[in-house]
Amino acid sequence: MPTPKIRHFTATGFVVNGDATLLHWHKKVQEWLPPGGHIDHNEDPVQTTLREIKEETGFDVEIVPTQKPLKVSNLEQIYVPHSIMIEDVVDSEYGAHQHIDHIYFTRLTSDISSPTGELSHQSDKSSSWLWASSTDLQSEIPFKTPKGEFRAPPEDVLKLGLAAIQHVNR
Repeated sequence: MPTPKIRHFTATGFVVNGDATLLHWHKKVQEWLPPGGHIDHNEDPVQTTLREIKEETGFDVEIVPTQKPLKVSNLEQIYVPHSIMIEDVVDSEYGAHQHIDHIYFTRLTSDISSPTGELSHQSDKSSSWLWASSTDLQSEIPFKTPKGEFRAPPEDVLKLGLAAIQHVNR
């Protein structure tokens, strides 16, 4: 029998502001990704998404539902993710494992100066964060990494980022 895979539950939020979504250069993964992280004990995926975005960016956001909740009065519901992705990950702590990633679309709840502005509260990290426009994502524009190389976001980020911008702006 094969050894069972180690799997972690994670949650990711595409932060939309106008015609752009927020991405950062993930040093460990070496890719342009939206904010997100591991679901903590006693936390649901929505709580994780909101917490991770706040911790990583300082922004307050709200989930933009991608489907209507079922009308029931006897149970609490959380927003359903837009999609759930299974991602292969390798790191020094767990080796090869997978993330079961709950993908949500979000929007800022407070106004910022412009969708292309720097993350002023993250000035020490601002070079690793950027607002990718729908045109950037459609054109698969490579962005400059902190090391000065140019890399386009991976396919899932391009497609989900576009879907998030389109859905939030309906």
